[in-house]
Amino acid sequence: MVDLRVRIKDLVFKNPVLTASGTCGFGEEIADFIDLSKLGGVVMKGTTLKPRQGNDYPRMAETPSGMLNAVGLQNKGVDNFIQNIYPNIKDIDSRFIVNVNGSTIEEYVELTERINELDKIPAIELNISCPNVKEGGMAFGVSCPSAEAVVRAVRKVYDKPLIVKLSPNVTDISEIAKAVEGQGADSVSLVNTFLGMAVDANSRKPVLSTITGGLSGPAIKPIALRMVWQVYNSVKIPIIGMGGIMNATDAIEFLIAGASAVQVGTAIFIDPTIPIQIVDGIEDYLKINNVQSVNELIGSLQI
Repeated sequence: MVDLRVRIKDLVFKNPVLTASGTCGFGEEIADFIDLSKLGGVVMKGTTLKPRQGNDYPRMAETPSGMLNAVGLQNKGVDNFIQNIYPNIKDIDSRFIVNVNGSTIEEYVELTERINELDKIPAIELNISCPNVKEGGMAFGVSCPSAEAVVRAVRKVYDKPLIVKLSPNVTDISEIAKAVEGQGADSVSLVNTFLGMAVDANSRKPVLSTITGGLSGPAIKPIALRMVWQVYNSVKIPIIGMGGIMNATDAIEFLIAGASAVQVGTAIFIDPTIPIQIVDGIEDYLKINNVQSVNELIGSLQI
């Protein structure tokens, strides 16, 4: 038997494969296709303090080797989550993580305080990096002072593992990672989507209602992999890697580059069973290569 367990602070995941926020709703939406208990964790769709309508349609577009999205954090707010979602997922044998969003530091703090009261939510992913929201989000994640400010404020009111999701739309992602580590982040997840756009040549108009949106999928994998490696060599806290992971080999590459766990996102739109296939593929890789624990892969890149 091989050991697939990984750890973020004192939180143990049964394997290193999680779903990425915004790609499988709150988990319930894909429960008909996969056994959620076989996943290391589910990072649920972005949640805000108050309901958000999201951006106008069209807000998704297919691109070569990827997709653009500009959903804009559409959700029914934290009250709806606590009353109608949480009771349904709290007893599933996996780690359900809330992706926390805000337009102001005060909103981040108030939302975090609400989530902190939920016993069966073992961690939050603090999203300071959403590129398709006009307020907050990306603004907090693109400079060290603003990233530090929001993480510092949230850390004061949150006593469970704090994962901070970083934006790739910065000059030096390692500096942002070190900044949030210094303010008490227990882990960083990277990368969120890249800022991109699509144009309709016939109408000469943007494809997305917001003009720009977030690029995800295989197209971003080499850049995401490079950023994970850079951050691994800059911080001491664990990294959760993501960006174009479509199969077990992709996931293993992220682990070797320094990620302690991975998130699968765009692949779920193609086949919702892919995260389970990746878990099985990692296990097979360990057996074939006579590796006893997945932790032996983490940061094992030979330079």
